[in-house]
Amino acid sequence: MLAYLTKRMFHTILAIWIVITITFIFMHAIPGGPFQREKAIPATIKANIEARYKLDQPLYLQYVDYLGNVVRGDLGPSFKYRGQTVNGIIAERFPVSFQLGLLTFTIAIVVGIGAGIIASIYQGRLPDYLTMFFSTIGISVPSFILGTLLMYFLSFRWGLLPAAMWGTPKHMIMPAIALAGLPTAFIARLTRSSMLDVLNQDYMRTALAKGLPRWQIIWIHAVKNAIIPVITYAGPLLAYVLTGSFIVENIFAIPGLGKHFVTSIYNRDYTVILGLTIFYSIILIVLNMLVDLAYTLVDPRIKLIGKEE
Repeated sequence: MLAYLTKRMFHTILAIWIVITITFIFMHAIPGGPFQREKAIPATIKANIEARYKLDQPLYLQYVDYLGNVVRGDLGPSFKYRGQTVNGIIAERFPVSFQLGLLTFTIAIVVGIGAGIIASIYQGRLPDYLTMFFSTIGISVPSFILGTLLMYFLSFRWGLLPAAMWGTPKHMIMPAIALAGLPTAFIARLTRSSMLDVLNQDYMRTALAKGLPRWQIIWIHAVKNAIIPVITYAGPLLAYVLTGSFIVENIFAIPGLGKHFVTSIYNRDYTVILGLTIFYSIILIVLNMLVDLAYTLVDPRIKLIGKEE
């Protein structure tokens, strides 16, 4: 286990360095800059601002200086939000995206797996048809369309939930459902397909022939083996929903991290772009590593293979 974690840590550092390098190169290759406005500012003032943030130095010196700051955990100041740092923006905005993402992830996993299991058990019957029908809609309808429909009916027409903003549990319901639509539908279809494959295996028919209760075969044996593809999908999904969705956050006026990320691209806010990219990358890499570890908990055979190697 220690050797595995050491190897993954090395790969993590290498991947983050590659992400920083590629993002830095492409970011500076885009025309314009953080202090370029529609109304031109005097050249002297612009030169002083660029000197303050070391933007007047050659790119390789800026790159080396930024890497040194990242190693110390300093993601730098924001060029557009006066008096704010990237670390401060993440600390302020990420908890909002985290709460919304955690609720979204819970809905997607619980509803998706439950619907997929029920559809596989009742294959070719009404529950199966309903699951496939709603999952097709969930995959086809974009999150911003679903969010707009929810806002129209649940807020404007029926007055059941607040239309936008953030602050109470009621504000979380509609954006979480809008974000959870696609992953819930995908997990339901993935679970159904995996469950049907497991239920048709020879060892499952042998268990039925031995007289084991059907519920025991399904919940103890079938689900445990069928859940592995869902675990593979769960890592990137959790990273996606935890870091926020700009479209949904913008529709419901949620002060999350996703909105800041896209705004920073429009503003050419170099340090925010790089800082949030690094932050997203770390979350995705760590969650993928946790997914690999989760395999050994679900399927002991994976653990035995890892030991033999």
